[in-house]
Amino acid sequence: MLNDRLLYLRDKTAKLTDSAGVYLMKDKKNQIIYIGKAKNLHKRVSSYFRIGAEHLPKVAKMVSHVWDYDFIVTDSEQEALLLECSLIKQHQPNYNILLKDDKGFYYIKISEELYPRITVEKQKSSTGKYIKTYTSGFIAKSIVDEVNHIFKLPTCGKKFPQSFKKSRPCLNYYIKKCSGICQGNMTPEYYQKLISQAINYIQNGSMNSIERMQKEMEEAAENLDFERAMLLRDRIKAIQKSSESQKILDNNFKNADIIAIADNQENLCISVLVYREGRLYDKLNFNFHEHTEESELDAFVLQFYHERTDLPKMILLEYALTDMNLIQTMLSEQAGYQIKLLVPKKGNGLQLVHMAKQNAMESIAIHENRTSKELLAVEALGKLLGMDKIPKYIEAYDISNFGSESESIVAGMVVFENGRPLKNAYKRFKIKNLQNQNDYACMQEVISRRLKYLNNNNNNSDTEFARKPDLILLDGGKGHVNAVLPIVQEFAPDIAVFGMVKDNKHRTRAIATNGGEISISGTQNAFYLVTRIQDEVHRYAVAYLHKRHKKYSFSSELMKIDGIGEKRAKKLMLYFKTKTAILSATIQELQKAGISEKTALRVYVFLHGLESETEQEDIS
Repeated sequence: MLNDRLLYLRDKTAKLTDSAGVYLMKDKKNQIIYIGKAKNLHKRVSSYFRIGAEHLPKVAKMVSHVWDYDFIVTDSEQEALLLECSLIKQHQPNYNILLKDDKGFYYIKISEELYPRITVEKQKSSTGKYIKTYTSGFIAKSIVDEVNHIFKLPTCGKKFPQSFKKSRPCLNYYIKKCSGICQGNMTPEYYQKLISQAINYIQNGSMNSIERMQKEMEEAAENLDFERAMLLRDRIKAIQKSSESQKILDNNFKNADIIAIADNQENLCISVLVYREGRLYDKLNFNFHEHTEESELDAFVLQFYHERTDLPKMILLEYALTDMNLIQTMLSEQAGYQIKLLVPKKGNGLQLVHMAKQNAMESIAIHENRTSKELLAVEALGKLLGMDKIPKYIEAYDISNFGSESESIVAGMVVFENGRPLKNAYKRFKIKNLQNQNDYACMQEVISRRLKYLNNNNNNSDTEFARKPDLILLDGGKGHVNAVLPIVQEFAPDIAVFGMVKDNKHRTRAIATNGGEISISGTQNAFYLVTRIQDEVHRYAVAYLHKRHKKYSFSSELMKIDGIGEKRAKKLMLYFKTKTAILSATIQELQKAGISEKTALRVYVFLHGLESETEQEDIS
């Protein structure tokens, strides 16, 4: 993706200031397509247009559309950060992270009745009071279910007081999930106090509600209203039990946002878990397609919190931001209190980051018809192997043999795309150039044939075999890797090559490099994927070997017939393809394979003799 304006852009950038500031990339129509900030404008902008720059594909795409750019000089890097956020919100450039949540909102509603109900609504109506807004319908419904259960509020379709004492109470009353208001045992005034406590619980969290009810319980006891005191005591216990059953946060993370990112190079999702008062308050997913930030998390954090007043006291991140200290200072000044940005390495904090990561992966998985486990496994494998990009398209090879003759040596190739087998891309190889068993030489032949095909695929219709893999895995150790590396370096040096090592019980143990091994036992997702690939390629190679062996054995049997040598046996096998087809052929059909009527008669008699023997063996 070349840009015809590169010479002009390089010349302009050569004169650019070294000051901090913001730059605005524009396309041919003078539309702003990307906004960035820089500590040093000259260095930052020059990096886009330098000769031989190796950009990520999404950055290269943006650069190819740049016709010109503007810049704004600021007094400090912090001013540049603030200006960048403001300009991005104002212009909404295509290649910036734009915070557009693709879901609607969910509202908690208090109905306008003598005995109000608490419900979740997708749309606001003209009646009722709305006390909370959520982006996650699941969380909104969970909170409403919880509060109705704790305060034993009615969830049935009866109207009050019209339905008082007109029927027996429902099951919820008998299992202590409802107070049985339908029996007319509660005044409107008392019910309103109950609703007030429920609203306080929703708005202010469990701790404030417990403190408030604790005081009411003590007042009721002092006034000898023991029945009311017992009811309040039971509600306090229900709240405490409910809080314990939720995802536990230790006291350090009671008021925190947890942010994690999932990026498979085509789609990117950032998930934010919002915890307030020690409970999960909301979940927000932001999905992006056109974006080019080289530090997406930095860009997201800046825009997500820009001009907000409800900042948490702590933000847990999957990895450190490029400008961690600067952003922390800026957010603290904005909030008016100290905000900590942390990258947890263990404990509850790390568990919460993993949960946010899982949410982000699930969102991408839905778009790509994959499971989050598969996508996480591919990402984990790429990180484990130190790859620059996620190995979305993986080929694996295994050699299988029965003996030293070339007819008894085969290879299998399986393909995994985004963590899942792509069976229509599998390939089988017959070893052609070896007369003796040599696993290293066999692997060299197979990889050489595969990569030569890859380099000469212009006129070939096999689209899957023409695709270049991101990663090649060999069933074997560093010896196999060293054997094929010169071939890979010659034909496709950008393909990563590793081996898959088994222990003495034929279980996956490690990844082999050209200089040693990488342990995968501590990375569960990667271990799961490599084990699955290794088992699948072994199964596929062995299955092909058995098929070849049966065919080769039958060909040897044919050579026992007078007039059938190696060439005629192969001719028969090539013409009829399978043993079953030959056994079913008539004398005339056998002749069509290029043998005489006399020889065809001998073959027919011999084959039907074999068939009779086989049937006798099956009966016994």
